[in-house]
Formats: sequence, structure tokens, C-alpha cells
Amino acid sequence: MRTHQLVLSWIEDQLSAGRLAVGGRLPAERTLAEQLKVSRTSVREAIRILEAMGVVRAGVGSGPDSGTVVISDPTSALGSALRLHVATQHLPVADIVETRVLLESWAAAKAPRDAPELADAAALLEAMDVPEGLSVRDFLALDVRFHLALANAAGNTVVSAMMGSLREAIQGYAAELTANLPDWETTASRLRTEHHAILAAVRNGDGGRAAELVAAHIGGFYKEAGLGSDATEPARP
Repeated sequence: MRTHQLVLSWIEDQLSAGRLAVGGRLPAERTLAEQLKVSRTSVREAIRILEAMGVVRAGVGSGPDSGTVVISDPTSALGSALRLHVATQHLPVADIVETRVLLESWAAAKAPRDAPELADAAALLEAMDVPEGLSVRDFLALDVRFHLALANAAGNTVVSAMMGSLREAIQGYAAELTANLPDWETTASRLRTEHHAILAAVRNGDGGRAAELVAAHIGGFYKEAGLGSDATEPARP
């Protein structure tokens, strides 16, 4: 085992045992190196890996923001990893879209009708309903937040993290696909209508209908943009 992996294993053990928690600070670099009998270079390498994974935030200098603090930001780390693997074409975008359909359909079916996140979703729809002055980029940014709000409404933190990373991984690709649309304004109008129908179904407690609408909504956009229908069809039992 490489020495920096010893540091990673020690930190993982501390987190699992509850001796480290979100908001807590790791020992100083020198202290940790002496305690684990490794070089400070190995400690720094382990910290950089944990930063990339969204597990810690390393501060410099002195004061309340100094030191290495335990955080929890899985979405950013997963999103970065997925984007890189999509770029290598090892993870086809079509497969990621299919996974998104499965997760969002599940979330729409499970979200309680009184989930507080639904108010956020409604406010985002109001912003998207502005008839003029909303660029394609702004529309897509609001669209991302709307779908994440619906996913968060289901109350499953793992699904929320996965959804956030999946959306981040394909957001740029979705923006590129808009160039393939015959008429963006027509598509945007349809998407707005579908958004409202999805939210209404969730608020009415009709999870099955909401799931169907989400699957058709996502699949319809990618099919229209030329991705293909086979990867965007919801899985059947």
C-alpha cells in the first residue's frame, strides 16, 4: 500500500467511527505525518485526493477558515468524474440519460405532495415562464434547478447526489443539443407546459402519473434533439 493510502485509510476509519464528522478538522499536516509515520508529502497527496472527492476543504493561513475541514459535497466530485468519463466516451451520454430517466421517474413517484422543495420548484417555473429576455443558457440553468428540486423532494440523499452529478455531467451536452432543434422557442414552450404538468401531478399526489410525465419529458427532448429514442425510453418491468 502506498503511503498516502495509509493516510486515506486512517481518515476513513476516523469518519466511520464517528471520531471525525462534517465540520471537524483534521490534525495538522505535521501532526498527522508523525502520528502515522509517513512523510508530509504523503499527507498532502491524501488531502488533495480528498479535496477532489469533495470530502474535505483545505484552508491556508490562520483563522476560522484555516486547516483541513471535513465537508460533504459528493455531487461536485461525482459530477466531475462523470464528465471526464463521458469525455473519454467510456460512459455513453445515452446511458447517462437513461439512468437519469430512471432516477427522476422514481423521485417523482415518491415525492410527497407537501414536500417543501415543491415550492422552490414552483418558483423556478415562474422564472422560466418569462416570455422574453430569457436566453437558452438561462432557461437550461433554471431547468436544471427545477429537476433537482423535484429529485430533492423525494427525500433520498443518495438519489439527490446522483441526480446532481448526472445533471452536471450532461448539462453542457444538453446545451449543445439545442443547436439541433428546429425551433427553440417552440421546444421551450412545450417544456414549460410539461414542467407544470409534472409539478401538478406531484402536488395532486399522483406519483404514477408524475413518473410517466417525467420519463416522456426527458425522452422527448433528447429524441427531438437527435440523441435517439432507444436510450430515453423508461425501463419496463
